[in-house]
Amino acid sequence: MEKKFSIKDIEKFDGKDGRPAYIAHNGSIYDVTDSMFWVDGNHLESHPAGIDLTSELENAPHGSEVFEGVQKVGTLES
Repeated sequence: MEKKFSIKDIEKFDGKDGRPAYIAHNGSIYDVTDSMFWVDGNHLESHPAGIDLTSELENAPHGSEVFEGVQKVGTLES
């Protein structure tokens, strides 16, 4: 069974002080803690972990293919 997260829940997974770094995209929650593109809960100094990045991805230089190979840890409650 997949774990369900609220927006408030994922805010706790900000990648700071040893906490895991989670992000939401299109209703899925991904663990980006070990990604070289996410250092201390920050994506290339542009985006923090612990938020829903669905709308942000529209302006990114990449598409949702970046989530291939990233561990999905749950879904976002609607």
